Amino acid sequence: MGEEGMVSDAKNRGLKSNPKLTVLPLIALIFYEVSGGPFGIEDSVKAGGGPLLSLLGFLIFPLIWSIPEALVTAELATSFPENGGYVIWISSAFGPFWGFQEGFWKWFSGVMDNALYPVLFLDYLKHSFPIFNQLVARIPALLGITVSLTYLNYRGLHIVGFSAVTLAAFSLCPFVVMGILSIPRIRPKQWLVVDFKKMDWRGYFNTMFWNLNYWDKASTLAGEVQNPSKTFPRALFGAVVLVVLSYLIPLLAGTGATNSAPSEWSDGYFAEVGMLIGGSWLKWWIQVAAAMSNMGLFEAEMSGDSFQLLGMSEIGMLPAIFASRSKYGTPTISILCSASGVIFLSWMSFQEILEFLNFLYAIGMLLEFAAFIRLRIKKPDLHRPYKVPLQTFGVIMLCLPPALMLVLVRCLASVKTFLVSGAVIIVGFLLYPILVHAKDRKWVQFDAEQPPLPLNNSMEGHSDESQLHQEVQDEALVGLLTNLSSTNTKQESSEILLEEDLKSE
Repeated sequence: MGEEGMVSDAKNRGLKSNPKLTVLPLIALIFYEVSGGPFGIEDSVKAGGGPLLSLLGFLIFPLIWSIPEALVTAELATSFPENGGYVIWISSAFGPFWGFQEGFWKWFSGVMDNALYPVLFLDYLKHSFPIFNQLVARIPALLGITVSLTYLNYRGLHIVGFSAVTLAAFSLCPFVVMGILSIPRIRPKQWLVVDFKKMDWRGYFNTMFWNLNYWDKASTLAGEVQNPSKTFPRALFGAVVLVVLSYLIPLLAGTGATNSAPSEWSDGYFAEVGMLIGGSWLKWWIQVAAAMSNMGLFEAEMSGDSFQLLGMSEIGMLPAIFASRSKYGTPTISILCSASGVIFLSWMSFQEILEFLNFLYAIGMLLEFAAFIRLRIKKPDLHRPYKVPLQTFGVIMLCLPPALMLVLVRCLASVKTFLVSGAVIIVGFLLYPILVHAKDRKWVQFDAEQPPLPLNNSMEGHSDESQLHQEVQDEALVGLLTNLSSTNTKQESSEILLEEDLKSE
């Protein structure tokens, strides 16, 4: 007992020394989880038949999709401030089976999403360095980029967070300059151009959805955030404003100050817009910024995916090895697992990855909205440091528009996407009972302990709030952990009852 206590104390001291995420680094990480800048939104002009629907889309879609998802994330992430995020929300609302499915779908879609960024990184650089068109240089470069950025994640979230701040500033600066230079040339009537005959509704909605989703991803880092009850709502609000402005300013400048036809707008076209407005120096700056942005996107996605696996391990859904941390406080095995998935999936095409991850993400988000409503009904007394100021009917109406959008995205998917996503779902259904059986048979070590709350900052005087949060949250998490280990609990209870009967006789 004494030795275990010493190990636990040493572990806690190690965790105390790891810096927590504050508002600015968390804004940058959320920004890169969701956006990373206007790179990739060019297709919305082409698919929308002109600038009008693209501009309206990035004004309206945040209202019916981004803001509701951010509000749901703010309430649930502050109510359950542990690594694992939405896995814990779903488990508390619907039980561990569905919590595991949510975690599997979201992790798989996240790894698929992350496989895009090393490829896009080289796609932007190859315009200036044609050697990256050749496999002899491209393959080692892809591996080198993946390994290097994975190592940066290994070194700690505080490094990743402040790296994201630097990358975000560098990536957005050329578009601020482009916006200023475009002012004398802007003709507002250019923004009103639309040709409904040339619209590609499937491409339009997929582009909008992909560029405005993943607001919930940062919840998987909730255990690494300093004072999450205040930091999360502020960071989400700041990130929503930053993302919307990072889309609208370049679109307003590019479509209003040039005579480019909608058909010319495709991935990478902002570099050409920079050339037309500012010259070759601005084009080069945008290309480098695009490459740096893909680095930030990779870092943010990798952090979310790896800490999600860590959180699932901490509540006993995955073997304990996934919860092991390095001396920097990062989940080593979880990072390696996510990096291996990125390398394995990098052979797929951009459009294939985009459609697959959108489909799986849509299923997971429908489950999150359902959990949000169910927890309002099932656990009205749950301590919510931040609460969406709406009653039950109000939160249902809040979730209805984004839920309809998720259904629309699924309906627009191809047959191939339905088949591949269906296979992934079946694997998740089969994997859960296998892990439960392995846990019951003790083939692999699982950690069934309740995940600890983030260490409090005594200087800020939040001890009373944390104590109340602990009391209310214990009920939800203990119920979850009881379900996860029901077989062992029933067996132990039977043994105790049998022993009492023998003594009474």
